[in-house]
Amino acid sequence: MAIRLEKGQRINLEKESGTKLTNFCVGCNWGAIIEKKFFGLSTHVVDVDLDLSCMMFDAAGNVVDHIWSPLYNFRGKLPQGKLDSNDHALHHTGDDLTGDQNGDDGLDNEIITVDLNRVNPNVNSIVFFLNIYNNSEYSGDFSGIPYASIRMFEGTPNRPPKQVFAQYNVATKTECAGKRALVMGKLYRHNGDWKFAAIGDAFEDRMITLTIARVARDYSK
Repeated sequence: MAIRLEKGQRINLEKESGTKLTNFCVGCNWGAIIEKKFFGLSTHVVDVDLDLSCMMFDAAGNVVDHIWSPLYNFRGKLPQGKLDSNDHALHHTGDDLTGDQNGDDGLDNEIITVDLNRVNPNVNSIVFFLNIYNNSEYSGDFSGIPYASIRMFEGTPNRPPKQVFAQYNVATKTECAGKRALVMGKLYRHNGDWKFAAIGDAFEDRMITLTIARVARDYSK
C-alpha cells in the first residue's frame, strides 16, 4: 500500500522488503479540464500546464543545482532551465503543456527520475515543487485540476508504476484550494541515509520565479 503523504510527515526510504529505495520516479499526474458549452451539447478542452521542478542544496543551504523547464525565459535573472542535473542523478522527462486530454491514462505527465547513488556528495537536500503555468487557457488553482497528484514510485516513466511508494493528492487537499504553487517535499541526508519529508506548503505564486526564490530562502536547510 502506498503511503498517503500528509503535511509534515517524515518517512524512511525503505521498501516493504526492508531494502533501501535508491532508484525511483517523482511524478506529477493531472488531466485537462472539460468544459460543457451550449447547454451541455458540446464540450471544450482547457489545456492545463503544471510544471514539476526541483532544487538541490548543500549542507549550508547554498544552491548546488536545479531542474526546471527549459521553456521558461528568465532573461538572465535566473539560470536557464534544464532537464538533467549536473551529476546526471536526476532527469526530467520534459514539459507537458496540456495534461491528459482523454482521461487518466495511468501515466504521469511530468516525471523526475532519481538515482540516489549518483547524487553529488555535496548535495545535502533536494526540494521538489509544483507550479501552475499562467497560460491563457487556465487561470484557476489546484482544486480545479482533475486528479492532480504527485507520487514517488518504482518503475520507468513510460510504463505504469511497478509499485507506488508514496502519494500526495494535490487536487483534494483543502490547503491547496486557491493556490497555484506547492512545495511538495524534500529528500535529505541524515546520518548517511536518505530520508523524505513531506512539506505540503501551498502558495498563491502566479510566477515560478516567486516559488524559486521562496524555496531558496525558506526550504534550503
